[in-house]
Amino acid sequence: MKRRRFFSNMLTGTLGLGIGMSSVQPAVGRTKSVDTSSIARTLSLTGNQVLYHVQGIKQPIKVLHVTDTHLFLDDARGEAYSQYSGRMAKAYNQTAHWKTGNPTDPERAFEETLAIAKELDVDLLGLSGDIFSFPSEAAVEWVMERLEKSGLNYLYTTGNHDWHYEGMEGTSHALRATWSEKRLKPLFQGNNPLMAAQEIKGITFLSMDNSNYEITSEQLDFFTKHRQAGKPIVLLVHIPFYAPGRPVGFGCGHPDWGWEVDKNYELEGRVRWPKEGHTEVTKAFHQEVFNSPNLLGVFAGHVHRQTVDQISGIPQFVTAPNATGAFMELDFLPMEERDLALFSQK
Repeated sequence: MKRRRFFSNMLTGTLGLGIGMSSVQPAVGRTKSVDTSSIARTLSLTGNQVLYHVQGIKQPIKVLHVTDTHLFLDDARGEAYSQYSGRMAKAYNQTAHWKTGNPTDPERAFEETLAIAKELDVDLLGLSGDIFSFPSEAAVEWVMERLEKSGLNYLYTTGNHDWHYEGMEGTSHALRATWSEKRLKPLFQGNNPLMAAQEIKGITFLSMDNSNYEITSEQLDFFTKHRQAGKPIVLLVHIPFYAPGRPVGFGCGHPDWGWEVDKNYELEGRVRWPKEGHTEVTKAFHQEVFNSPNLLGVFAGHVHRQTVDQISGIPQFVTAPNATGAFMELDFLPMEERDLALFSQK
């Protein structure tokens, strides 16, 4: 039996961390320790399952977080773009299953994950980007067909590969806008491609696009509006946010991010990160996120391994890649009165 690792956000804003978790403190001048007392919550992590008990909600909520499937399906319609899709079309043709180690592939992994989501009767399927290795028309149609057939409720945000044809000219902002409109649009379900919100049984789930490592003013305002509403919120993104001790590529908002440390722009066929580093808006967003007492947690992907960090008392989880069949199961349960009483004694 796996050893359970517990950690809890208490009224003091601390987070008790167990085996295998890193406790980090904010960088000077970036974020401050926060009082998370407005919404009492506890949580535990066992394997790939996160279990929350949350003050104020009345019903259980189950979510499956899925990221980095890297589907590479293509057809004759994609031949005109083969010079831009070649590397990623061969990157994940066969993978090893995260549990068994047996050979699998992204298509099989995605279909098996949808079947698990159906069996668990999830309230939400959170798709946090890089579902595709490039914006293949065939792959998007394949996913939409299966999502519609499943009947699952879902939120989708893009990852850096979903909209990127490697070597194609254009800035990340322009290419994201182009391919979000031309290929990925059905997945947004009429929502703004950069941000969406869905309230489920008392918790607001926010899906926000940070797939080019930057945040827009509109996104900052959107998040601030939901933070100020005071309801418990969960944030789904593709790229995890800066946590001290993590490398530059790991985190959106890293103070060293920029031109000098960008080592992969030639390999990935994209514009190099800017010389001036992050915008002030992106820095402000990082501070806003980790000064949000009603934020239950951040769930991300991108780095292809399961991790968890504590940033100013707020947990950030990264889910392992769905290309291997992996996912993260999130359970939000009402906090019992007897447990809530423990918080009032702190």
